[in-house]
Amino acid sequence: MSLRIYGNRQLKTLPGKDTRPTSARVRQAVFNIWQGKIAGCHWLDVCAGTGSMGAEALCRGASLVVGIEQSSRACAIIQQNWQSIARDEQEWKVLRGNAIQQLKTLSGKQFDKIYFDPPYASGLYQPVLEAIADYQLLNSGGEIATEHSSQDWTPPIIPNWEICRQKFYGNTGLTFYRSVESGY
Repeated sequence: MSLRIYGNRQLKTLPGKDTRPTSARVRQAVFNIWQGKIAGCHWLDVCAGTGSMGAEALCRGASLVVGIEQSSRACAIIQQNWQSIARDEQEWKVLRGNAIQQLKTLSGKQFDKIYFDPPYASGLYQPVLEAIADYQLLNSGGEIATEHSSQDWTPPIIPNWEICRQKFYGNTGLTFYRSVESGY
């Protein structure tokens, strides 16, 4: 199976449904919302799955893209895809393992845009968002887009963060957070 992203670039994907690629409609919506804010940014893709969101960020000029994914098979595909897309001046890294443990290894780094798309019933929303806040991974003025089911969704409450927008696309919802201190 393959997937197409920005610039009609084709990505490899894993067969089956072990990783759920973000739909083209949702992917396009995220990049439309963040239009003009990707070039030069530091991008974190938590529960990267196929790596399509990070690949899209690389295609649109992100200077650093880090992906976290638990599946070693998915990590190998992400590495192949990102290596084929990234330009020489761009940095990228794929971290394999538990999302919360891998977030801890990033302590001291900050990201402008964070995309978080766990398996919807995983129970990861609150602990991962809290870890991102605790390790101060979100840059001042940055945003987090959290993909979730559009049904039965209760957004986690994270101290010093606010929900700045919510969008729904069929069965998929996106909730965007930013730091209250960012003030814009």
